[in-house]
Amino acid sequence: MAFTTQRKVRFQHCDPAGIVFYPRYFEMINSVVEDWFEEIVQSDFNQLHVESGTGVPTAAIDTQFHAPSRLGERLTFELAVQTVGRSSLTLQITAYCGEQKRLTSNSTLVYVDLNSGKPMPWTEAMRQHFIVENL
Repeated sequence: MAFTTQRKVRFQHCDPAGIVFYPRYFEMINSVVEDWFEEIVQSDFNQLHVESGTGVPTAAIDTQFHAPSRLGERLTFELAVQTVGRSSLTLQITAYCGEQKRLTSNSTLVYVDLNSGKPMPWTEAMRQHFIVENL
């Protein structure tokens, strides 16, 4: 089952036309990933980055914008794991307002040692939460 969460479109997300300025979507996407790591993978970003000295930088992202989102709307984001590698993870994130699809984003994250910058294998504790789904 896909991880689902909501975000309200705030003034800070919008351009002068009152629609989401596209770079702000990437901030929302990152916050969805961060929530998924905390709530589903059970490794919050403080634990990963500060306590463990590891990180999950985005190595690739491909996003399609289907329709504009406006100030005050509530967006529903769905995150699903697409593929799991030794040290990488491909996620698909889709945002909706009601039934209308607003964006689809596929991103690849890599689990790295922050000191060396080198990829490392996912821990078994994390890997057990990576359930591959196709939305």
